[in-house]
Amino acid sequence: MANLRFGIKLSQDATIDEYKAVWRIADEARFDHCWNMDHFASLGGDDTKDIFEAWTALAGMAALTSHVRIGCSVTGNTYRHPAELAKMAVTVDHLSGGRLEFGIGAAWAENEHTMLGLPFGTAGDRADRLEEALKIITSLWTESRTTHDGKHYQLKDAIAEPKPLQTPHPPIWIGGSGRKRTLRMAAEYAAVWNAAGGTPPEVAEASAVLDQHCADVGRDPATIRRSVQIRVGDDFDALKRTLEEFAAIGITDPLLIVQTDNPVARAERLATELPRLREIG
Repeated sequence: MANLRFGIKLSQDATIDEYKAVWRIADEARFDHCWNMDHFASLGGDDTKDIFEAWTALAGMAALTSHVRIGCSVTGNTYRHPAELAKMAVTVDHLSGGRLEFGIGAAWAENEHTMLGLPFGTAGDRADRLEEALKIITSLWTESRTTHDGKHYQLKDAIAEPKPLQTPHPPIWIGGSGRKRTLRMAAEYAAVWNAAGGTPPEVAEASAVLDQHCADVGRDPATIRRSVQIRVGDDFDALKRTLEEFAAIGITDPLLIVQTDNPVARAERLATELPRLREIG
């Protein structure tokens, strides 16, 4: 059983002061990674709640922390041109001293695309866009110039300097459990695969599909860490049991979501429980 790396995430409907407090708690308690989310309208039935832009917030997270690794779980690929996103990621990687974890997914919130006038299309269309974006972003991070003539994106001799501090580039987290396309891309590009949720048996089944895709592309599945997002309540004994169940099926990077009612107190309590949670595995 691999050693667990614990992440903490505060998503929407929080004030800037609450975000900053949770980030500091994550840093001081030595969580392994700290996360935000990427949406332009809030989730959960009421789309008018406060939610801040993810990547400008990550720049703030980089400046306000010193130890914890940071990332967005997950960036919606369709919201930004991949060359712009690659540049933003490099900027945050430098601001953080090489602590960026790069989370990305195909995006799924149709209402956001409608209100912003962005193409939504089918799940297949969004998978196509993500696949092109991954090729472009990794090339911009590692090559002197990038040319790409795709269906959705076109670049010609594009320059992207500086390169990331991390070599060859920040670890890529691919979020989503699409059996045919998303998990195939995870096999090709991901350092970490991130499941949005699900029960341990459901996540185990998707993880087995990822293993098969790894076999198809000639990659050792053990080189991909596995992550799942878990909402944290008040019962920490139950949380520990849940984490033990996920660890038993190969999850290495649980990402613990702090509920937004009194998030600072919840994060502080989670920080006090972290040493006990680290005993798992």
